Amino acid sequence: MSAKTAIEPRFYDVILAPVITEKATMASEHNKVVFKVAKTATKPQIKEAVEKLFDVKVKSVNTLIRKGKAKAFRGSFGIQSNTKRAVVTLEEGHRIDVTTGL
Repeated sequence: MSAKTAIEPRFYDVILAPVITEKATMASEHNKVVFKVAKTATKPQIKEAVEKLFDVKVKSVNTLIRKGKAKAFRGSFGIQSNTKRAVVTLEEGHRIDVTTGL
């Protein structure tokens, strides 16, 4: 078992999914990518995970907590849970295409 294989599962625990919204698509024009991340993930952990998973150089990481919204669907009322998102700025010349999968 190689060292890389032993490390990878924890990176997938940090980076949960890419965020594909209109705002995230506009940010990609400025070399930024938005990911949904674990609530306990720190900025250094997010930076390391993105660099290892996508083989890119990360310039900076900004995080935010998106508060859950109250929604009604077919007459039943529910509350979405809070999610943590990371806006990752990449160095010049590096790109991530989130529409293709990992």
